[in-house]
Amino acid sequence: MPRERGQKVVASNRKARHDYTIVDTYEAGMVLTGPEVKSLRAGRASLIDGFASIENGEAWLENVHIPEYTQATWNNAPSRRKRKLLLHAEEIYKLTGKLKESGFTLVPLSIYFKDGRAKVEIALAKGKKEYDKRQTLKEQQDTREAARAMSSKGKDW
Repeated sequence: MPRERGQKVVASNRKARHDYTIVDTYEAGMVLTGPEVKSLRAGRASLIDGFASIENGEAWLENVHIPEYTQATWNNAPSRRKRKLLLHAEEIYKLTGKLKESGFTLVPLSIYFKDGRAKVEIALAKGKKEYDKRQTLKEQQDTREAARAMSSKGKDW
């Protein structure tokens, strides 16, 4: 059977881009059990309330919901267990330094399959204040209005 190619997104955390300012992104592998992979292939996962942490030089993904695979038997793992992330040592070292600064956190942005392997995109992020969120929404609205004005002006010609 030929190997899978390309990228297939399983779950994405759109709210994270609204609530946080993304400073840097990293791609990490995950240590999963067989039924968890099958559940992901079925497109079942939720990143709501998920976060990543670094403990003892290892990166962990916590609070991400991958539901139990219904056709698995005794070897189903708990749906919200801690999952180890596979990152390079220098990436973990750099992230550890950044996380010691105040206001930074690691947030999962998406879970996807890349060439048949489950990956998670995590972001080094800083929380937005309420007024920052309003400012971002206003900028998006202004950009949309400018694009509409440009497109309607082109139709008059």
